[in-house]
Amino acid sequence: MINVIEQKRDGGELTREQIEFFINGYTAGEIPDYQAAALLMAIYINGMNRRETVDLTMAMARSGDQLQLHNMGTFVVDKHSSGGVGDKTTLVVQPLVASLGVPVGKMSGRGLGSSGGTLDKMECIDGWTYQLSLDECRNQLADIGLVLAGQSVSLAPADGLLYALRDVTATVGNKSLIAASIMSKKLAGGADGIVLDVKTGSGAFMETEEEARELAQIMVDIGEDAGREVVAVITDMNQPLGYAVGNALEVKEAIDTLRGDGPPDFRQHCLKIAGYMLLMAGKAETIAEAEQLAAAALDDGRALAKFREMVAAQGGSVEQIDNPDLLPRAKYIEDILISREGYISGMDTSELGWASVNLGGGRRVKSDKIDPAVGFLLTVKIGDHVSAGQVIGKIHADDPQKLEEARKQILDAIEVSERPVKALPHFYGFIS
Repeated sequence: MINVIEQKRDGGELTREQIEFFINGYTAGEIPDYQAAALLMAIYINGMNRRETVDLTMAMARSGDQLQLHNMGTFVVDKHSSGGVGDKTTLVVQPLVASLGVPVGKMSGRGLGSSGGTLDKMECIDGWTYQLSLDECRNQLADIGLVLAGQSVSLAPADGLLYALRDVTATVGNKSLIAASIMSKKLAGGADGIVLDVKTGSGAFMETEEEARELAQIMVDIGEDAGREVVAVITDMNQPLGYAVGNALEVKEAIDTLRGDGPPDFRQHCLKIAGYMLLMAGKAETIAEAEQLAAAALDDGRALAKFREMVAAQGGSVEQIDNPDLLPRAKYIEDILISREGYISGMDTSELGWASVNLGGGRRVKSDKIDPAVGFLLTVKIGDHVSAGQVIGKIHADDPQKLEEARKQILDAIEVSERPVKALPHFYGFIS
């Protein structure tokens, strides 16, 4: 292992055998965290080429069992986001697409850095579990056309281990590591088609559009080499997606959206991602037609009914879906007031994500426990006009000191200009 670390540290190219040696050894517990962390840092600094990245992805996908869905008799789709603040898209898009007759099998992860994780959000629902066996995944997908599983000990276990280690060793942002993490889960998950939501901006791992397109291309290339259909959509993360940041708050917002309501930007985002999934599965001939189908399923209650069905199938409390006020609630809820008049001109979205983490809504080290109730609502967007003293959101906290610290952190992350500012585009294109 020392030789492998030295080779990448010095800018060398790892062979397929070296990569498989590392993944197999780390998964088996034969390579300690400190050596794995050293190699991750060497990769972070020196990068990987396409062949190394594909080999890493395939080794991670093969590190455990793989869920074979190709013989389900229908086209199975999946989606994944590269991470973002307030991104609760899976909770809406997955049941939305499934409600239109397209099976969706998905493996999700926990939060990384300042970005929240789908499993952390879903665990706000009493009794809900992501720990499903391969047979349970297949049976549930056959029964209701929808399954949301996690990083089990058998499916892509190498990624589950590395995912947690990257989060606490400052090695999250490397494109090859991000691509391998995402695509190993997708390949192990067995879906025929995959839609990737690749974020760009101050709250994304890829801050520029150019970087996001590069990451998207890497993942599309991996999919091509693995024989899967892959589309990557480039979307904005220069401000939180929707209004809610924090686990229970985001679940509530997702339920609102499934009821045909929710923040306009989040609804639009969900319709676009769902549209590409439906287009890939042959349910529509154009993206506009696909988005219309998706909008109808949101507005008539089919998507919400499918979400409720999935929650019930995985042991969750449907009472909390019917009445989101039963989800975890914070002790303290206070307004966020803007101090000056003008136009919202910018947001440090990563800093906003860390404000939620500091409230207890995320992890700084692997052993941290998440407080599901904390977070905040931020109801302004870049380009909006604000008045001095205007309420622009609410903080949900369980500790008064953390509440005040979060208030300062949130306000410091928001820029206000005297001159009008254009609203940002939400989509920057796609790669297929």
